[in-house]
Amino acid sequence: MLNLEKSKNLYKRALECISGGVNSPVRAFRAVGGTPIYIERGAGSHITDVDGNQYIDFCCSWGPLILGHAHPVVVEAVYEAAANGTSFGTVHEKEVLLAEKIKSLCPHIEKIRFVSSGTEAVMSAVRLVRGYTGRDKIIKFTGCYHGHSDYLLASAGSGLATLGIPSSAGVPKDFARHTLVLPLDDESAVESAFEKHGDDIAAILIEPIPANNGLLIQRKEYLEFLRRITEKHGSLLIFDEVISGFRVGAGGASEYYGITPDLCTYGKVVGGGLPVGAFGGRGDIMKMLAPEGTVYQAGTLSGNPLAMACGLATLEYLDSNSYWRKLNEKTSKFTDTINKNIKDRPINVASIGSLFWIYFQSNQPIAAEQIDSGGSEKYKELFNKALEAGIYLAPSAYEVGFVSTAHANKELNEAAEKLGSIIRSL
Repeated sequence: MLNLEKSKNLYKRALECISGGVNSPVRAFRAVGGTPIYIERGAGSHITDVDGNQYIDFCCSWGPLILGHAHPVVVEAVYEAAANGTSFGTVHEKEVLLAEKIKSLCPHIEKIRFVSSGTEAVMSAVRLVRGYTGRDKIIKFTGCYHGHSDYLLASAGSGLATLGIPSSAGVPKDFARHTLVLPLDDESAVESAFEKHGDDIAAILIEPIPANNGLLIQRKEYLEFLRRITEKHGSLLIFDEVISGFRVGAGGASEYYGITPDLCTYGKVVGGGLPVGAFGGRGDIMKMLAPEGTVYQAGTLSGNPLAMACGLATLEYLDSNSYWRKLNEKTSKFTDTINKNIKDRPINVASIGSLFWIYFQSNQPIAAEQIDSGGSEKYKELFNKALEAGIYLAPSAYEVGFVSTAHANKELNEAAEKLGSIIRSL
């Protein structure tokens, strides 16, 4: 058994001063049981908790750490920026350099704006498309998560083209009713929504590679359909690439599928480990933002020098020496090894780019409704056995795993063997 005495004591103290003891719900380990593990430091592909236990990390801060923990180029960039001042509240060169770098990697981005989180990026993009089109309603999909802004915390109503209902206390019904929640990979549901509400639909919002409710890899034909139907009805298409952006390649899912959305939202990798979000796309749409246009958006720490330096260092490093290709190949080999070791079990590992997901059924789901909920209990056992074996996975059956450039092939092979053995024992 792991010694977690210090973590247990810290969690007990946290419950007395932090709501729920955590600053983001999944960290409470409610889905997997046990005590939240308090991490003291990270280096490369490993994290070490306050009790001295070391784990190979496949959570990678939920995705941003594509270079691993405390990568020298990132540490140096942050140190140099901090030495010159942590925040100015003014314009500065690094925000221009990062914007130029993103434009060079993502040809579909004509203009961009930086914010401080993925939630803020999507919230701002939704306001922008409403301002641009003069329409109120947004289509989103079950199985796609877009942050915790009020309009997007909506669940499906009783029919395919009905108005959304709040999925969280504190969200006014009048807010959620402007969000139409549809099932993924269902073209007829989208067509029905446009038939009923077409003149008032500002945009379709989708994770082109949904990775917050399992890894639901979409058909290119379906995404192409969404592109066509939005153009037909004068609506816009937003790709939420907070997770997939710079994870499946330089141009994200937009490049992977060869589809150009009107707007994209980013987070995680674009900040390289510091709090950053961004949204961008067509210049004529982005021109609607203040101070040029009438759609207001602002932020005290938007584009702060530390975050910009960290993001720029990360993307420049990835852009050198074909790191995206190498990372994707490494991830594919890792997941192939696990699948080979568990081929006689109704459990599989899906992957795309440097993302992977362990799912407890024979058929790979591409919509939330296809996921076998019974896998949650099996994942709980897997998570805790993996922890004992020195492997840190996301503490939720519905969250994906991440591989970084810091994960060496040897340790990935060892982790694949251990995970395969644990899965076979379930």
